[in-house]
Amino acid sequence: MALAFTSSPAIHASLSSSSSSCEQPKVSQLGTFQPLDRPQLLSTALNSRRHSAVKPLNAEPKRNDSIVPSAATIVAPEVTEKVEAEDFENLAKELQNASPLEIMDKALEIFGDDIAIAFSGAEDVALIEYAHLTGRPFRVFSLDTGRLNPETYQLFDAVEKHYGIRIEYMFPDAVEVQALVRTKGLFSFYEDGHQECCRVRKVRPLRRALKGLRAWITGQRKDQSPGTRSEIPVVQVDPSFEGLDGGAGSLVKWNPVANMDGKDIWNFLRTMNVPVNALHSQGYVSIGCEPCTRPVLPGQHEREGRWWWEDAKAKECGLHKGNIKDESVNGAAQTNGTATVTDIFDTKDIVTLSKPGVENLLKLEDRREPWLVVLYAPWCQFCQAMEGSYVDLAEKLAGSGVKVGKFRADGEQKAFAQQELQLGSFPTILFFPKHSSKPIKYPSEKRDVDALLAFVNALR
Repeated sequence: MALAFTSSPAIHASLSSSSSSCEQPKVSQLGTFQPLDRPQLLSTALNSRRHSAVKPLNAEPKRNDSIVPSAATIVAPEVTEKVEAEDFENLAKELQNASPLEIMDKALEIFGDDIAIAFSGAEDVALIEYAHLTGRPFRVFSLDTGRLNPETYQLFDAVEKHYGIRIEYMFPDAVEVQALVRTKGLFSFYEDGHQECCRVRKVRPLRRALKGLRAWITGQRKDQSPGTRSEIPVVQVDPSFEGLDGGAGSLVKWNPVANMDGKDIWNFLRTMNVPVNALHSQGYVSIGCEPCTRPVLPGQHEREGRWWWEDAKAKECGLHKGNIKDESVNGAAQTNGTATVTDIFDTKDIVTLSKPGVENLLKLEDRREPWLVVLYAPWCQFCQAMEGSYVDLAEKLAGSGVKVGKFRADGEQKAFAQQELQLGSFPTILFFPKHSSKPIKYPSEKRDVDALLAFVNALR
């Protein structure tokens, strides 16, 4: 995600006043939309607990070099008290059923020029459209990691022209990038995880950017990622980063579209006829850096296109690391690192394998019959999604001479599965041939019955 800050011009009443790029694709126009009068916003005790003085934005610069100064001279409130967490817990409850437009308006009303929209170059362009519709001035920032797709850069340009804004980009430290690449190569994240690269190219630039703000606006939604975003509120004190005043509680995070579904976002984008990333028409849903993003197949979760070689439950780059909880996965309590949730693939045609059973399979060079085994975690949304097809496959293979099994490979078994069973992410499917000790890993993301059956038939 590229981070940049911008100030918007005064918003015209007519939506037709915005220009668009002819080279940049737009979603098709489904109808007309008339901007509503600014909604009557819910009252909150917050306003009575902080005082503000109206000053020109650039009259008394406080930001350090981490933020490009705004060129605007529009007056906006300057917050002079540190945020208190309980204020925003109450406000989140108050706005729980509010529309994204109302939430965006409240965010811009409270923080003025001290808040900015984080724009990644994907469907979060909806945030900019909502800010535009409030009629208030707004700022946009983006993180240019140096490894984005060309289509993402083209969208940045189209958005700037469409809304008449300037995105303020944040870049990684050149010395840090140089040291990482010289030491570990260009694609080290495929071998030892994406966190180190993301920390250099995204998290640290974001940290510098947020040190110049008191609040930021993200496009997080509850339906985006299994295990990490299902409980995000519409507004919260940021659990991971610090703002302008420094220290815990100095930065507020707004998630106006938290309660929206992906299909609702796209209905909105089509209706408003805004620029979108050309990659969306090629099967990409969640879009990040080029080496770590790929299209998803029909029926796959959108986050399966990001860091697909890693554990599905923790697909965060570090920008929203506060979403990841050590003590639970999807709200389930854990015992010894294993989620105590209802098991899956529970049928008489699928054999439950223990670690000794799998170790025995690995040792045998001449098996009585071949085995198909899924390495899974019951809390994993992707494993749950393929349960039906795997159960159907087991029924089809019953009596065929091929054994079908399952091995729960999370928690204490994860390290063993990664070292001995080629586990990259859940689910991983292995075929143990009859006359070979080495299992063969199913290479495709297609997990329907026909695709799995073709894999088995080709090897048995």
